[in-house]
Amino acid sequence: MYEILLVIYLVVSLSLIGMILIQQGKGADMGSSFGAGASATVFGSSGAGNFMTKTTTILATVFFVLSIVLGSMTASQIKQADQWENLEAPAATVAPTSEDVPASEESQNNSDVPN
Repeated sequence: MYEILLVIYLVVSLSLIGMILIQQGKGADMGSSFGAGASATVFGSSGAGNFMTKTTTILATVFFVLSIVLGSMTASQIKQADQWENLEAPAATVAPTSEDVPASEESQNNSDVPN
């Protein structure tokens, strides 16, 4: 379920970026009033703002809802360990002795390690 929501989140975020980038700013109204951009509109002269604004609003809402859902799912999966939970002293490390390491008679005679 988490992976499916993550893929949907990625698609929604890329769609939201695309919708924001293709919208014209407020300063573009002056140029389009003289005929510069009116012929290239896909949704007509007044319909583009409404359609794109509604689509951007819906995509932004879905983006924020998915962000909250994925954040809560991630927070419930990863439990942060409390620093004050284990206050015991660490176990003492014991250095290996010569009894722990078996050695053959051949390795003792031809060894480079001094005794």
